[in-house]
Amino acid sequence: VDAWISFSQKHLGSSNPDFSYLNQQLSQRTFLVGYNLTLADFVVWTTIRANGHEDSIGSYTNLNRWYDFLSHQSVFIKASSTLQKSAKETTTQPKEDVGKFIELPGAEMGKVVVRFPPEASGYLHIGHAKAALLNQHYQTNFQGKLVFRFDDTNPVKEKADFEKVISEDVALLQVKPDIFSHTSDNFPLMLELAEKLIKDGKAYADDTPAEEMKKQREEKLPSKNRDNSVEKNMELWKEMQDGTERGLQCCIRAKIDYRSVNGCLRDPTMYRCKLEPHPKTGTKYKVYPTYDFACPIVDSVEGVTHALRTTEYHDRDDQYYWFIEQMGLRKLYVWEYSRLNLTHTVLSKRKLAWFVEQGLVEGWDDPRFPTVRGIIRRGMTIEGLRQFIVAQGSSRSIVNMEWDKIWAFNRKVIDPIAPRYTSVIKDATVPITLSGVEEKSESIPKHPKNSDIGTKTVWFSSNVLVDKVDVVDVQEGEIITLINWGNIKITKVERNENKEVTAVSADLNLENTDFKKTKKLTWLSKTDRAPFVPTIAIYYDYLITKSVLGKDDNFKDYVNKNTKNEVEMLGDPELKNLKAGDIIQLQRRGFFRCDKAFEPETNKPCVLISVPDGHTKAGGSSTTEAKSSKGNKSKKAKAEPVKEPAVKVTAETSSQEVEKLKSEITEQGNKVRELKSSNAAKEMIDAEVKKLLELKKRFKDLTGEDPAAGRSKKPSKEKKAQNQSKDAAKPKKEKQGNKEGSTKSSQLDDERNNPERKKVSRLGLEVRKEDNLGEWYSQVITKAEMIEYHDVSGCYIFRPWSFAIWEHIKDFFDGEIKKLGVKNVYFPIFVSKAALEREKTHISDFAPEVAWVTKSGDTDLAEPIAIRPTSETVMYPSYAKWIKSHRDLPLKLNQWNNVVRWEFKHPQPFIRTREFLWQEGHSAFATRQEAQEEVFTILELYRRIYEELLAIPVVKGRKTEKEKFAGGDFTTTVEAFIDANGRGAQGATSHHLGQNFSKMFEIVFEDPETKEKAYVYQNSWGISTRTLGVLCLVHGDNKGLIIPPRVADIQVIIIPCGISANLSDSQRKEIYDSCQKYVDILKAGGIRAECDDRDNYTAGWKFNHYEVKGVPLRVELGPKDIKNNQFVTVRRDNAQKTTIGVNDAVERIKKLLEEIHEDMFNKVKKSMDKRIIRTDDWGNFRKQLEAKNLILSPFCGAISCEEHIKAKSASEDPVDPRAPSMGAKSLCIPLEQPTLQDSTKCISPACEKNAHFYTLFGRSY
Repeated sequence: VDAWISFSQKHLGSSNPDFSYLNQQLSQRTFLVGYNLTLADFVVWTTIRANGHEDSIGSYTNLNRWYDFLSHQSVFIKASSTLQKSAKETTTQPKEDVGKFIELPGAEMGKVVVRFPPEASGYLHIGHAKAALLNQHYQTNFQGKLVFRFDDTNPVKEKADFEKVISEDVALLQVKPDIFSHTSDNFPLMLELAEKLIKDGKAYADDTPAEEMKKQREEKLPSKNRDNSVEKNMELWKEMQDGTERGLQCCIRAKIDYRSVNGCLRDPTMYRCKLEPHPKTGTKYKVYPTYDFACPIVDSVEGVTHALRTTEYHDRDDQYYWFIEQMGLRKLYVWEYSRLNLTHTVLSKRKLAWFVEQGLVEGWDDPRFPTVRGIIRRGMTIEGLRQFIVAQGSSRSIVNMEWDKIWAFNRKVIDPIAPRYTSVIKDATVPITLSGVEEKSESIPKHPKNSDIGTKTVWFSSNVLVDKVDVVDVQEGEIITLINWGNIKITKVERNENKEVTAVSADLNLENTDFKKTKKLTWLSKTDRAPFVPTIAIYYDYLITKSVLGKDDNFKDYVNKNTKNEVEMLGDPELKNLKAGDIIQLQRRGFFRCDKAFEPETNKPCVLISVPDGHTKAGGSSTTEAKSSKGNKSKKAKAEPVKEPAVKVTAETSSQEVEKLKSEITEQGNKVRELKSSNAAKEMIDAEVKKLLELKKRFKDLTGEDPAAGRSKKPSKEKKAQNQSKDAAKPKKEKQGNKEGSTKSSQLDDERNNPERKKVSRLGLEVRKEDNLGEWYSQVITKAEMIEYHDVSGCYIFRPWSFAIWEHIKDFFDGEIKKLGVKNVYFPIFVSKAALEREKTHISDFAPEVAWVTKSGDTDLAEPIAIRPTSETVMYPSYAKWIKSHRDLPLKLNQWNNVVRWEFKHPQPFIRTREFLWQEGHSAFATRQEAQEEVFTILELYRRIYEELLAIPVVKGRKTEKEKFAGGDFTTTVEAFIDANGRGAQGATSHHLGQNFSKMFEIVFEDPETKEKAYVYQNSWGISTRTLGVLCLVHGDNKGLIIPPRVADIQVIIIPCGISANLSDSQRKEIYDSCQKYVDILKAGGIRAECDDRDNYTAGWKFNHYEVKGVPLRVELGPKDIKNNQFVTVRRDNAQKTTIGVNDAVERIKKLLEEIHEDMFNKVKKSMDKRIIRTDDWGNFRKQLEAKNLILSPFCGAISCEEHIKAKSASEDPVDPRAPSMGAKSLCIPLEQPTLQDSTKCISPACEKNAHFYTLFGRSY
């Protein structure tokens, strides 16, 4: 039965299921299981019925028979009618706003146990509320149990007061736990288990200072105490338990894997020594477990079946299970959901405590705080919060949620039940005197749509107060509507010397019931019998000015110092009955929560806190409705003085803030573009777009300019006027003259010579290379049609324009290596785990990047299979089979393939991607000399690719010991230079592997002289599609790419010009035919040329388009050119124009293309030579590094010195936080060396050794 239920869920719920298997199984059966009707029949029949598949099973004889038979049984007839009724209700009833709740794996009804383990170090915030309510959801749905446990593992943070508050908040959330506990209840068990791990050699005592330990873990280095004896560890453990001075220096660490790619597995801390008294156990213990050690233990012993944790704990899951396995505890499921991230908000208890300590808020229940008590005081209802959490579900998608979303849910709860009252701004009112009105009161409903809320008393009199802002433009004779009273006709308007309205007289006009085109005013009657209630309305703003804080942002830099705005009001007399906690609506002002009730004895005002409604910003300030003079259209106007900015901006801080905002806007724009291109969920895109708009608004508020200002501006009014006056000054004859001639020529001249007159579009780049290299690069590779983003992060689509460049590189290199006797092959992309791990030194550098295949469909593979990060371990077992004799050597093979390196640090198209294309050559020789000769032969080919094809000068050199290929003897490289940011870029590498791999894989041959077995000498060498990224960065400018002619898929683009609506068909055809003729001529001459004859784009648009794409040479051909048997060429690299005759077109253009290549190369070479600075002084070394130069300095070659140079040269204010390393790394030891004096010391300030060579240092990609 279970199998059929599972089958039904997996295979029959889709839109087009395959019924073949089901039909086959029913060939000799009446029922699915046994000889009677079972749940299996019912589930399968219902699934087919509910999904509307009845019409699809007609061709399946057995299935159709079974289905018809069951459909005529009474129980199924009843079920059918129920399904019809359910479907009808589904179509007529509104869909409930409920998010997707992931089904818990292995969950059984009545057996699920979940837990909510807050730390008693602060108040519960909205993130904790989500956790509590999610756990409650599974507790309720599975009729299971909820454990409410205080994580009290740190006596320094724990406070009994917080426990009391948290317990009250949990009750406030209406969460009802089944079990209450403390982690400290299990301290004795934890001590036993920790001691067991120590005795088993799986944990050790460590007295390494905290900062040094942190550094060791980051650098994947072992602690000096890692291999201590058990006796030594037990001795230190005893010192810790006794709380001695020696014990205070130690901690207990789990002995897992200090070299793991997962930082949480690098020997995490289990216990630390603390002398502070514990709120529950006092001074009984001197050692306390970490949360990561305690959590799996307590979860297991308390019977938890499913531990729900946010995705930020993902990396700790392996650690969690390691502890459970090593201690022999019951295993449970760890299930992830996304953390609740809110804009303009910090949720860290430490950061929230800072606000309290600094007096920036009133306390933990401040309405600006995201604590449960804070948002409830702000006006959030428990039901509203619950609905919001339920709507989010248990999704793992990480988004930054706007507060508006939460408040919108709350509005649905309070809008139907909030009583309506009225208020006017004190000292900002205007009296209206109504003729013929007697003072009286009436009882009317507090809520116009909900009579259950009760009634209120409304007073009517001849003296009415309205908000001043509502009558600024009122006119005599105008009809105005007083809400909940009726229409009045204005008879007189009194104004002061400033033309401000001071008083209004009107007649009551209740007979007029036309309210469609009238202003709607809220009002209060002035009467001694019902005095106004003094009221203060408080409006709060966000505590954090920045929408989303980055990882490196200091939240204190974005603190809003002006977040509370009080407005004095005259309140409805009925407000005297409000109690603290009541939520009301002030008409046309919004919702409010009563924070303090009116005290008639002392006349202390009623204090109301504005409740955001999800329609306006949650942090918005107070506003009143200012009506326009037409109808009831309105706009918001400030009712109180304009607030001062949160931080006073000086010229200096403004400049810094502007640059910071520019960077944030660029990064956010990139994020939005990537989400859109990857077809992300609409909600996710909308959330990120909101952030982008908010950043742009902040930019405009700070600078008074639009963020896009200065990118592509339209001509100024003055310039337009000048152009118009120039046109007006021309003789009429010239302006109107010959349409065929003057219209075409003026249009052609306009397109060629006046680019400012072109239409402003988003075709071109919107940011300058020198202003923001990252955003420029992102725009140039997409707008030049090099790259399309893919829905897997770090993987990209090569469009034809970029792939053609790679093909030119491939064709050149493939031809050259074949001259050397290299053959092309192809090896599989998959690598067995055993093969990959045969060479530990080699694979250790790739281990963090290896992607593994672990499943086939839903079935786990017996052993994971790696996707090649490189092919040594794939190819060399075959080399061992193929090479037996010296006659089999040399063996020179190359493959053009893809590799996968699953990098997690900021993938960047072409430069750093998870999948890339390359060639990798692998050769084997009988002698070292032969092998080493090939290394430098291949290196020279790589130089030629960069310099002769790509017009990029490079430095040939040898890598240092630290930077060489793992497992090789030495590595040679060609290094390019990116002028825009002063960084080096490794272009290609050629490695001599020596006999390291041949010994590992037993690649041997019989020496012809000694007749003994000898190991071969090997090389490997490769160049990848990173070259395309280097090309873009080196040659691109503010108009787009500049493709070197030798690799451009289109070397010459021909664009028809002067085509207008006035041309006849024959004239158009003549232009297009001439363009095609030139294409044929150039192609015949070996030039890659094309014509863009699309008629839906203007010539100007095409100029811009091909400038962005970087086509080396543009040919413009118009009617005059055809007449004169010539055409105009425009170089992409310098915009130089040349007129060329038809007869020598091929020779002239070939020469031009060669000149373009030479000029491009020389320009970059000049810049690189200027930016390579030779120095022996450490102070100058750092100075030149910060000046974005490369540095040629003497170096001893020691790995420790290189690490010291990198650490000490790191910038305190990195110019590019996305870069892999801010310190200087060695790029290469140039093959061409300056003369080195014998006494020259190593550049490292910590080294006293003599230098062995000059080394090129710099920041690098």
